[in-house]
Amino acid sequence: MQTSRTAAVDLYWIPLGAGGRCVRFNGRVFEAMQAARRHRPRCDLYHAALVVELDGEDYTIEVAPSPDADTSSRGVVATGAVGSRCVGWLRLFRYEVRCCRGGSIPDLAEAVGAACRLSSSPRVARRLLDLVATVPAPVWGRDELEAGEMWNSNSMIAWLIASADLSTEHLRPPPRGRAPGWDAGLVVARRTRARRGRGSPAEAALAI
Repeated sequence: MQTSRTAAVDLYWIPLGAGGRCVRFNGRVFEAMQAARRHRPRCDLYHAALVVELDGEDYTIEVAPSPDADTSSRGVVATGAVGSRCVGWLRLFRYEVRCCRGGSIPDLAEAVGAACRLSSSPRVARRLLDLVATVPAPVWGRDELEAGEMWNSNSMIAWLIASADLSTEHLRPPPRGRAPGWDAGLVVARRTRARRGRGSPAEAALAI
């Protein structure tokens, strides 16, 4: 089988709640509370998204609510509870980790700035796609892994990038922006790399 010699791993920063008033309003309330608590100015909130090109196909990677049981059509590779494991069996309180070939990410057109090209290596792109199925899936919105902040979609993206051995040192949201959960993904990725010889990456992360 012949494979393409070209590939791309692109990171996008999308304003939280782009295209949705409810999420945007709740995000502003959350940020106002966090800013007041820490005595700092308010920031614009962003969530990260990844698009990977490999062998002529585009793959979208995201965390999203679980709308129905047809997980295969959305490329779902993992699921987790939202808020509490006690209610995670209800679809309303469940999230999905998706890696969808030929998929699309809502509001990608609202991303601020150009895509940040993280790699053009087919080997790196393939490694990152393989890692998606091993991403930790703790309770969304909680610090279940004791990483210092809540786990969310930004955590998952940061974990993937760091676990694929890509540099995250200069990856930041646009000016005056903040990506809650990002540092949690980096913290857990460092733990995962340190324990890779003790089972799968996801098992290593959750064992800490």
